[in-house]
Amino acid sequence: MDMERTGRQLRLIAETTAIAAALGVEVRLRGGWAMDFFLGRPTRDHEDVDWFAWSEDAPALTAALLDAGYEPLPGPPPGQQLDFAKEGEESSFALLARGADGGPVVAGGPWAGEPWPRGVLEGPAGRIGDLGCAIVSPAAQIEIKRMTPVWIPGRPRRAKDARDIARLEAALRDGAPARLPGAAAGGDPGDHETRVMGENSVHRT
Repeated sequence: MDMERTGRQLRLIAETTAIAAALGVEVRLRGGWAMDFFLGRPTRDHEDVDWFAWSEDAPALTAALLDAGYEPLPGPPPGQQLDFAKEGEESSFALLARGADGGPVVAGGPWAGEPWPRGVLEGPAGRIGDLGCAIVSPAAQIEIKRMTPVWIPGRPRRAKDARDIARLEAALRDGAPARLPGAAAGGDPGDHETRVMGENSVHRT
């Protein structure tokens, strides 16, 4: 595992969480980092940091991220997802709207109006060391990883997704003991990340 990169991404997660809190808007980790915050420790390298955010909050969130030094990146339609880079790391915000039943749906792009899995935003508070962050539901995360190749024809099934599903299912069976405070102590990789973040962690719970 690239510990320097992991620590850098954790600092950006802390910063983004703090920015959202200052704005009074909701952001929620999804993807591999959501899994790690559920498990209570980094488990692997991550290509980027994936988030959910509400489309109605996108203008304020974008302005605040730009003020904090994030640079916009080209990507999917801006009504569907916003991509930014800082310190060489990408942060992607999939935008949500509310469907007829009040549940979250894809806000824009070719899949606008398509619902996300039921309960996707009902995940527990995730934690790595002293850093807390809202995350997607682990059960919904499993469904998303399983179904994405079905929802998007041509998208290959990835080995890392199979490993992530196995980790999440094992944690759910075991009651996710790794999420308890202090789980990152000792020789666990999460202990290193907590030290790397140090005083740069701008949002702690």
